[in-house]
Amino acid sequence: MSAVFARLGAGRAEAASPSFFGEPMNEDMSAAAQAVRDYHRRSKHHLDRYAAGPGFMDWDTQPEPFRSWEGAEQTPLPLSGDGVATPYADLFRPAAVAAAPLDLDGLGALLQLSFGLSAWKQSGTDRWALRCNPSSGNLHPTEVYLAAAGVPRLADGVYHYNSYGHVLERRCAASLSGSGVLLGLSSVHWREAWKYGERAFRYCQHDVGHALAALRYAAAALGWRVRLLDHWSDDEIAALLGLDRDEDFAGAEKEFPDLLCGIEPGEASGFETAPAAWVEAVRAGRWQGRANRLSSRHSHHWPAIDVVALAAAKPRTPLQPRRTPANQPLLPISCEERAADIIRQRRSAQSFDGVTSITAKSLFRLLDAALPRAKAPPFDCWPWTPRLHLVLFVHRVVGLAPGLYVSCRTAGAVSLLRHAFKPGLEWAPVEEAPARLRLYRLARADARKAARTLSCHQDIAADSAFSLGMLAEFDAALDEGPWAYRRLFWESGLIGQALYLEAEAAGVRGTGIGCFFDDALHETLGIAGTALQSLYHFTVGAPLIDERLRTRPPYEHLQR
Repeated sequence: MSAVFARLGAGRAEAASPSFFGEPMNEDMSAAAQAVRDYHRRSKHHLDRYAAGPGFMDWDTQPEPFRSWEGAEQTPLPLSGDGVATPYADLFRPAAVAAAPLDLDGLGALLQLSFGLSAWKQSGTDRWALRCNPSSGNLHPTEVYLAAAGVPRLADGVYHYNSYGHVLERRCAASLSGSGVLLGLSSVHWREAWKYGERAFRYCQHDVGHALAALRYAAAALGWRVRLLDHWSDDEIAALLGLDRDEDFAGAEKEFPDLLCGIEPGEASGFETAPAAWVEAVRAGRWQGRANRLSSRHSHHWPAIDVVALAAAKPRTPLQPRRTPANQPLLPISCEERAADIIRQRRSAQSFDGVTSITAKSLFRLLDAALPRAKAPPFDCWPWTPRLHLVLFVHRVVGLAPGLYVSCRTAGAVSLLRHAFKPGLEWAPVEEAPARLRLYRLARADARKAARTLSCHQDIAADSAFSLGMLAEFDAALDEGPWAYRRLFWESGLIGQALYLEAEAAGVRGTGIGCFFDDALHETLGIAGTALQSLYHFTVGAPLIDERLRTRPPYEHLQR
């Protein structure tokens, strides 16, 4: 085994109501940044111990899988995603998809293909739903809200999307100026903490990135764009979506604001200015509904999650200028399936066959789909410079020697990673790969044992065609503000969803790996300090299907 594996064998906006996060933090953000760093350090898994967690599965307190708003009037959505015929390959061809009307049918398709149910699974008497957006442990902490004005057949106001019933629950009736749709995401931290303990905040942020990417792919299938409104503060998002209304969450688990997007059916956008007036309009609106309680009791409490959520709260910031990355065409793909089918068939593989290989050409396409582009999902909605880079453990890729590789997602990362990694690595360019992948071989080796060990001894990291770890430019991100910690995980979630869908299109399957030994990967690569930090692992291969599980259609309970 190669020696590289030897050890393993801008301040806060003014608001008419109190801050969602309590008293404003000190103007000096250093304390908040330190709190974020402390959380990241304490939530790491190590070879000799795991981050603090419940230690057992308390099934009596398992959270309800769906949030609902009791007493809110409901607007059923059409299951119009079934009729979206856009080929998957067309999502990446600029102007290939004509824009669908922004109406109730369009919203029904958008939400069905991004956050709706994709199937039911059943084993004996146990039955559980799968959704189009990936989630750690299928726990789905991410909740979805709309603020809509001027949409045909939909009254103006703020709505919660209930994926079980595929309905919009009207939280607020308000007179909103103009027309358009804003979509907001929030997190119920308890959903993840119930199983994962202190590390749950990380997974909630992964899932926000998964959800944003799922939204972007679904919008692309309709010929729509998604604009991330990165200048909004968390307090403003909470006010718009009603997340700061404590009385509506009485006895129920709170939700924390994450991000807000504008849904754009055409090229023009008025979202830079109009929504500010919507916050005042909903404050004066008529609110209705109470959140359901997800667990009868909480058997564990994790104060570290509340501390980091407060420390990473985002104030109002200047609107980021739209980046214009290169729009080089993606490598071709032979997939002829509809985008809707690829989206709905996405699954997290539970195990791999340990035999099947993929071609180097397929690997290059997967890596290519995770690069930023001006007019291709999911990163055309991402206003920031990419800060994540991919360390690959190649096991079964025809045309590539097994071993350790790295793909640098920006040009500047090559020198950064060269300087950070231990000396003696090959840094041999993979000549067959497109230059934009910046793909280098670091070491020839059988990397399976190392991949398995680093991913908490999970076979899925070794029995696949390849696995990878995502390295983040950690210090550079936190220099922008402690709230950038969340963005790093969002970016990892976007990459993850791109890999999920591309794997399905290539005829194989992916799965995210949230359990890994953070510092052990750093030590393997020779990384010291915190300039680079591991955030997420992923693996792709040929899945083993559990034939004992029955699969049922996602919305047969509505069609009955």
